[in-house]
Amino acid sequence: MSTAEGTGQREEGEYGRAAKRLKTEERETEAEEREEGEEELEEGEDSDSGSLPGNVESAGDNRARWSASQYDAGRKDNGEDSHRISPSPVVHVRGLCEAVVEADLIDALEKFGSICYVMMMPFKRQALVEFSAVESADRCVSCGAKEPVYIAGQQAYFNYSTSKRITRPTNADNPNSGNKVLLLSIQNPLYPITTDVLYTVCNPIGSVLRIVIFKRNGIQAMVEFESVQCAQKAKAALNGADIYAGCCTLKIEYARPTRLNVIKNDNESWDYTKPYLVRRDRGKGRQRQAILGEHPSAYSDNGYGSPCPLLPLPGNSRYKLSSADVPDMVSYPLPQSSSSYSAQTASSVAMVSGLHSSKMNCTRIFNLFCLYGNIEKVKFMKSVPGTALVEMGDEYAVDRAITHLNSIKVFGKRLNVCVSKQHAVIPSQVFELEDGSSNYKDFAMTRNNRFSSAGQASKNIIQPPSAVLHYYNVPPCISQEHLLKLCTEHDVPGFVKFKMFDAKPSSKTISGLLEFDSKTEAVEVLTVLNHYQIRIPNGSNPYTLKLCFSTSSHL
Repeated sequence: MSTAEGTGQREEGEYGRAAKRLKTEERETEAEEREEGEEELEEGEDSDSGSLPGNVESAGDNRARWSASQYDAGRKDNGEDSHRISPSPVVHVRGLCEAVVEADLIDALEKFGSICYVMMMPFKRQALVEFSAVESADRCVSCGAKEPVYIAGQQAYFNYSTSKRITRPTNADNPNSGNKVLLLSIQNPLYPITTDVLYTVCNPIGSVLRIVIFKRNGIQAMVEFESVQCAQKAKAALNGADIYAGCCTLKIEYARPTRLNVIKNDNESWDYTKPYLVRRDRGKGRQRQAILGEHPSAYSDNGYGSPCPLLPLPGNSRYKLSSADVPDMVSYPLPQSSSSYSAQTASSVAMVSGLHSSKMNCTRIFNLFCLYGNIEKVKFMKSVPGTALVEMGDEYAVDRAITHLNSIKVFGKRLNVCVSKQHAVIPSQVFELEDGSSNYKDFAMTRNNRFSSAGQASKNIIQPPSAVLHYYNVPPCISQEHLLKLCTEHDVPGFVKFKMFDAKPSSKTISGLLEFDSKTEAVEVLTVLNHYQIRIPNGSNPYTLKLCFSTSSHL
C-alpha cells in the first residue's frame, strides 16, 4: 500500500499528473474543443450539413482542405485545390452525429485499411482516424469525395490532417499491444460520477478490476480491465458516448499506469478483486441504535434509484463479452429528482464562507456560481460576516459548485463551499453590504442563468477554474485595448495573452480567449466582469459580456 501508483491521496497525485501529461500531449489535436456558452460563437454553423467552421478548428487541421465535392465547390473561386495538402495516414472526419462512438468509425472505415488509432472530439462532432498506411487514408479521402460515406447512418466528410501521427501514450501504437488501463475524461458532468456508475457502464463490455476517480483537471477516472482486449473493446464502444442523455460525455484514451493500486473501496476508488476493502471511519465504535432503521435510499441502487437503459452498444459482438447473459444495452443509474430521497443530505442551497467583506456581493457570487448551475437567490448572513447562502437550481448544481469552487482563492481569501442545512433561501434581515448593495437578491428570472433549458444546459462545458478565460457575446468593435481598459477601470488584473477567434462576416458578436498570470487572477476577473454591460455608440441595447473558464490551459 505504500508504493506504486497511488495510496491515500494517490488518485489526485500521480494519476492526476499522468492525466495532465496526457492532456498536454493531446493538445495538438484537441486544443480548442468547444467552450461553455460557445453557442454565440457557432451560431448558424451546422457540422452535420458539412459547412466549414468560421473560427475554431482543431489545431493541426486548420489548414486542411476538404475533399468532399460540396466543400470544393465553395473554394473554386479562390483557386484552392483540396489535394494541395500532402497525403497523411491521419484523416480528419467531420459531420458526425451526436450518438457516434469510436466503434462506429471503425466499422465504417476499416474497409479502407487497418486503423491504428482513433481520437474522438465529441463536442465538435469530429474525429481523427489514423490508418496504418497512407494508401488506406488516400482510399478513404478519395472515396468520400466521389460518393457518400455514412457513419452511424449519417454522411461524414473527410480530409487529410496536417499531422502525420496522432500523439498518444506509450504502448498505444499497435492495436494488438495496448494498455489494460483506460483514462476516462468525463466532459460536461452535470450529474455525480461514482465508481458504481462507471462500473455499471464499463463492466458489461469487459471485466473491470479496479476504478479510481480524481478531480484534478475536471472529472477524470482510470479504469483497469482484466485484459488489454477488454480495454480495447471498452474504448471502442464507449469513446464519445454520453453516460446520461446530453451530458457526462466520455473521452477515452489509454492511461500510462499499467496497474491501479486501491487501498479503500468507496465512491471514488474500488478494487473489485478485494471486496473487503470497505472504509471504516476512525474514532467510531459501535453505532447508535437507529429508531427507523436504514434510510429508504439504502435499499436502492447507489441512492440514485432504479437502473435505466440509455446507452446502446454496437451490434458487432466483438465489442461485448462472449457470455450470452450480457444484454445489448448498458444499464446504469438514473439520477433522482431533487425531491427524492438521497443517501446523503441533499439540498439545493450552498453555504459559502470566507467571502471578502468589501469586494464580494450578491451579483459577484452569481457571476462565479452561475457557471455550475442556475442561481435562484443569494443572501448574505448578518449573524455570520463573510458568509452567504446560495440557492441553486438543484442539488447537482450545488455538488458541481462544491467540486470546483471549494478552497479557491478570491480577493486573497479562501472560499469554503459546502451543502447548507437550509432547503431554501428566505429574504429575512435585509441590510446593506459594505459596497452599498443589498444583502439579498433574487436571480430566478434573470436571462444570465445558463441552465434554464435542456438545450442550453447541454452546451455548457463544466470546467474547473483555470488561468484562461473564454469570452463571448462581445460587439465586433471591441478590441484588445478596450478589454484591457475595462480591467483597469474595474481594478482587476489585466490579461497577458489575447486571442480573438475568426468571426463569420455575418456575425454580430465576437469571442476569444484571455490568459492571465494565474488562476486566481482569472477567477477575480470573471467574478467582477462576467455579465458586464458593454454599450456602443448609437447602439440601442447593450451587449452582455459573458465569461467562463476555458478548456485550454494556456495560449
